[in-house]
Amino acid sequence: MGSRGDNGGAAAQGGASEADLVQRCLGGDAASWNVLVGTYWRRVFNIAYKFVARYDEAEDLTQEVFVSLVKKIGSYRGESQFTTWLHRLTVNSVLMHFRRPSRREQNFTDLEDVVPIAPRLSAPSLPGPLTDMIAFRSAVARLPRGCRTVFVLFDVAGFEHEEIAKILGCTAGTSKSQLHRARLKLRKILQAN
Repeated sequence: MGSRGDNGGAAAQGGASEADLVQRCLGGDAASWNVLVGTYWRRVFNIAYKFVARYDEAEDLTQEVFVSLVKKIGSYRGESQFTTWLHRLTVNSVLMHFRRPSRREQNFTDLEDVVPIAPRLSAPSLPGPLTDMIAFRSAVARLPRGCRTVFVLFDVAGFEHEEIAKILGCTAGTSKSQLHRARLKLRKILQAN
């Protein structure tokens, strides 16, 4: 992975804009695909790693995302930045990974450990010193599994309740209820500290 690109955008690579790079990839330009992979590999890997917290598994997921990208890049319409679209594709791929039958037994154990995902919360959402961030991460880890999963998917990963309902196989109302419960429990845990 060390030879892969950084977190910078495609515009930094060869002066091409993201839209130009995507168009050249759609046209089958192999050099553009190499630029795209080199530019976004680390970004995709980091997103996957935050979910699975295992290097080898994150690397496999990153490969899967780029294989999926080859098939789905034609669906990118340019309505948002390419990095936003790629982020959503990556998160969806990781979540589908958790839904696979071979992982079903591990799924809840893996989702229970949301501490690796918590750093994605921005500083404005969590004002205060590092000790406050540690207390928050600890409080999130203490939430019941269902509440914690919905909290992470909604407040951290940015999914809507309808999307969460599809992912978890529940109703949007259940997702809203679990999120409300998670926030109340977080408040109580943090006030007790």
